[in-house]
Amino acid sequence: MADAARSIDRLDISAHYLAEDIAQYNEQLNGLSSLDAVQKLNELGLLNGAVTVSSFGAESAVLLHLVGQVRPDLPVFFLDTKKHFAETLEYRDILAKHLDLNLIILEPEEVEVTKRDENGLRWSYDPDGCCDIRKVLPLAKGLLPYRASITGRKGFQSSTRNALKIVEFDNSDAMGRLKINPLANWDKERLDAYFTAHNLPRHPLEAQGYPSIGCSPCTSKVAPGEDPRSGRWKGWDKVECGIHAPTDVQNDADNPANAPSF
Repeated sequence: MADAARSIDRLDISAHYLAEDIAQYNEQLNGLSSLDAVQKLNELGLLNGAVTVSSFGAESAVLLHLVGQVRPDLPVFFLDTKKHFAETLEYRDILAKHLDLNLIILEPEEVEVTKRDENGLRWSYDPDGCCDIRKVLPLAKGLLPYRASITGRKGFQSSTRNALKIVEFDNSDAMGRLKINPLANWDKERLDAYFTAHNLPRHPLEAQGYPSIGCSPCTSKVAPGEDPRSGRWKGWDKVECGIHAPTDVQNDADNPANAPSF
């Protein structure tokens, strides 16, 4: 007797969203306040399967509070690189309790650290590689089940972010996720006003001259009037950790800020 016809199981690896959808989404958000924009995105179903990614840095409380007004149930990723300031870890715990966050802590895989950064000093000679081990790879793995990530990036933070849109296409892999930036158009004055209006706790290092706070070995104080992110990876042609591609309207391939991270 002939074998019965067999059906072949197929994995659905189609993209969640298409790059051409982005302009349409941003058009629908045009003219809306940030809170209304988040509410609109939720109504459109774009926050279903979304996760907020937070560094728990100097301005993180604003995004976490804002998103929590609409979707307090959404998980919040924190990348514990094992290189953070002690003050950041304390601040993370304070905010998580204050805002009742659904906090998920991602860590680098021990086998990767052992293989590629055994002495823990890779940041000193290869910061891109260090970020890859401690941020990029853990986040990529953590994002696999999700359809969108929500970030606190803002256009004023650096020249490589000044073309930032509220909704972007995440091309970090083939999954076709959205990257949502509700605070893309905010400035420092607006952030400060939000902190005051909602009585949000501040990161303790901000008052000490750290407007942008990452891992302790690669974060320096910033002088008044300097680019807020100029204290990150000082002395290196590096402006992003690798989990966010620079957004540059000039798309200058010779600009080291637009170089890929390996």
